[in-house]
Amino acid sequence: MATIRQLPPSEWQSYFDQRTKQFFRDLNPEAAAVELISRELGDQVLTDRARVIGITYDPRDNLLEVALEGLDHLVYRPQEISVGEREDGFPEWIEVTRDDGSREIVRLRSVGVTPAG
Repeated sequence: MATIRQLPPSEWQSYFDQRTKQFFRDLNPEAAAVELISRELGDQVLTDRARVIGITYDPRDNLLEVALEGLDHLVYRPQEISVGEREDGFPEWIEVTRDDGSREIVRLRSVGVTPAG
């Protein structure tokens, strides 16, 4: 069962830097599904299985980046970020609320994706 945490903005950069080093820099790549939920567009899946390279937050530009193999997913001006973590701290999902009130959910899972090449 996931532990749900709402991250304070002061922790966003260090949280994602630590998780990237801990979980996404090894030989067992994880996959991400990116789902956009908004009042205007409804529920849309942007990708259902892409290798995760890393997740970063840039406080200067107020930008969350989910770097995927073949795709970078950018979330501009996040207002809130919540995560659902496994016991080992792996973020199974990240929910981002944008400044316009729309939400995005990034689902992460270990699936042994074969790296392109």
